[in-house]
Amino acid sequence: MRSAFGALVVIGALAASPLAAQKQETWNGVISDSNCNGKHAGDEHAGKKMTDADCSIACVKKGAKYVFVSDGKVFKLANQSSKQIAAHAGQRVELTGTMSGDTITAKTMKASK
Repeated sequence: MRSAFGALVVIGALAASPLAAQKQETWNGVISDSNCNGKHAGDEHAGKKMTDADCSIACVKKGAKYVFVSDGKVFKLANQSSKQIAAHAGQRVELTGTMSGDTITAKTMKASK
């Protein structure tokens, strides 16, 4: 009986390990697009001058993906269809979510200074 209980404890601990790796974190950075990676060139849209937000939205409409740029690093965003991400395109945000590899699943975000 003890060995069965011990086995259950070990299995439970191993099952909980992936959950522990998925703890929520908070980062500061910019929502951008995978074409520009935070560096929006003024002439890339047929010479039209655009804001960073308009550029990100235009690039995503042409097939780019939303990304999060923080401290010079570019992270993929898992939840591309999030209206929250689209609403903050081109903006500096405080993003809270979980990271797996180089991909962040955003839970919440708010504009930051």
